[in-house]
Amino acid sequence: MGSMIGFSSCDDFLDRPTEDAFTTQTYYKTDAQLHSTSATLYNSPWYDFQRGFFKVGEVMAGNYYWGSSPYLTLTVNGTDEDLVNMSASLWSVNAYANVLLKNVDELAGAATTEAVRNEVKGEALVWKAMAYFYLVRSFGGVPIIHDNTAMIAAGNYNDVYRATPENVYDYIILTLKKAIEWLPSKPSEAGRIDKYCAKGLLAKVYLTKAGVTGTLNKEDLQKAVEYATDVKNNSGRELEPDFWRIFRLTGNTCDESLIAWRWTAATTAGGNWTRQNTLQSDLGITGFSEIGDIWGEWASPSVDLIEAFGDSPLSETRQNVDARRKSTLMMPNDVYDYFWADHLSTFSKGGFEVLDFCYNEDAATIKSRNKLKGNPAFQTGAHNVKHLVGDMYDHNEGPYGCGVSMVRMGTSLATHILRLADVYLVLAEAQALLDGGTTSNAEALEAFNAVHNRSCSYVEETSITWEKIWKERRLEFALEGDRWYDFVRLSYYNADRAIEELKSQKRGTYDGLDKAYKTYFESGYSSWNVSSAAYTEAPAISYDKSIFTLPFPDTDKLSNPHLNEEPQNQDVSQYTYE
Repeated sequence: MGSMIGFSSCDDFLDRPTEDAFTTQTYYKTDAQLHSTSATLYNSPWYDFQRGFFKVGEVMAGNYYWGSSPYLTLTVNGTDEDLVNMSASLWSVNAYANVLLKNVDELAGAATTEAVRNEVKGEALVWKAMAYFYLVRSFGGVPIIHDNTAMIAAGNYNDVYRATPENVYDYIILTLKKAIEWLPSKPSEAGRIDKYCAKGLLAKVYLTKAGVTGTLNKEDLQKAVEYATDVKNNSGRELEPDFWRIFRLTGNTCDESLIAWRWTAATTAGGNWTRQNTLQSDLGITGFSEIGDIWGEWASPSVDLIEAFGDSPLSETRQNVDARRKSTLMMPNDVYDYFWADHLSTFSKGGFEVLDFCYNEDAATIKSRNKLKGNPAFQTGAHNVKHLVGDMYDHNEGPYGCGVSMVRMGTSLATHILRLADVYLVLAEAQALLDGGTTSNAEALEAFNAVHNRSCSYVEETSITWEKIWKERRLEFALEGDRWYDFVRLSYYNADRAIEELKSQKRGTYDGLDKAYKTYFESGYSSWNVSSAAYTEAPAISYDKSIFTLPFPDTDKLSNPHLNEEPQNQDVSQYTYE
């Protein structure tokens, strides 16, 4: 791999020169140049994982309806394009991190400082660990590619055996512990990874690893508690008081965001592709952007997720017992001031409302959106909110904008991969499991209550069960690409419990709901009648423990036939970063 690619962005640390402005021989001479090289790991190598991230994390988990997708029916095979791209992206992250580590050690000039060299290497190790964390939870045992250059030189890059899942987790832990040694206690720039970000990820890794052998390992659970408690009490970070603000452009580098893909829609002389967030195109409603790059209304949050929030697609009145629902699911009579903010007064409810947006046929009402509008396709009763920015005004100069115009299939909205709230709930879950399923531990209660009471009516819990924490995770992180991996973690030591919940889900749709909603809008929001809407179950799914391991892409197996073989136990202590 040659030179490190440069980006520009709303975020200062992503402002870098273009690819042709430097080479590896000239670009590791100053601290600023070193920082620029690691900034790449916050977006570009992850670009092709975006669809797999959402389809695995949310569609497979039953949080999102996606038509006849094999992710919905848990029948993904090795030829699936999104699976192929997902695997390629994750291995690309690993390769990029490995090369960056090597280049910093071999090419950094005398004018660079040890602190920045270590910081950059620490960032690379955290992203490498994150890539392996996704790999092991997706595919099970995978090869450990510790040094791409050495393997290529030896000619055995495609002749590597799979390590066991336990080995891979040990390798992730080894990698993160070294990252913690190298990283500063505070980020050098907003949005960068620091020591406590790495500790938060390590806590989550220990919680996941705890059950990988089939029974819960108390030492791993205790480590998860220790690292999560350290982050909670010593990082200096706090939860964002208003949940919805986390998912606006102004929340890109909020205190709560520990690790995130930090995208940019800003263009450079070298172009912009692979640096931008494309999720709005897949998850928004046609016409949501005036540049005609959105087509996501045929997929939508699941009926099961709607009901998990205590709401119903058949109810005219929103329950709103949980503030996270409106920030996650867009339903009839929800009004938003952060979408189409320059046209709020032209909506009949004084703000963006989804029925008005979808069914108002007056083309003069809100720009020319109806020229772009397709079938709004209310199949489940909701549309997505997270990962959406809105129109050009919202992205650029709106009250939550970042001062840069979005581009076709590209926004600058960060994708939060690890939030402080996650670390809090890791603490609570690990402690509950240590205490036999229910805990009254003060630290665990404080962490759980902080997350829960931010979005719900205040109830000071004095005892919490694993089941309560499990549900809290679903509502807190819904549509953030993480839920399937909760099921994988549970399946390690209690596959029957994981399968039981998946079997009970409502993964289907309501026929006639779209027509009923349109009639309601045309009546001036006065005639609610959804009696003709009939629920239809999704296609039958075969459930067994094998569903928790995705197949390797056929292209990967063709390159390395050992992927067809069982994992082999490896001595992870052979790998070092000294």
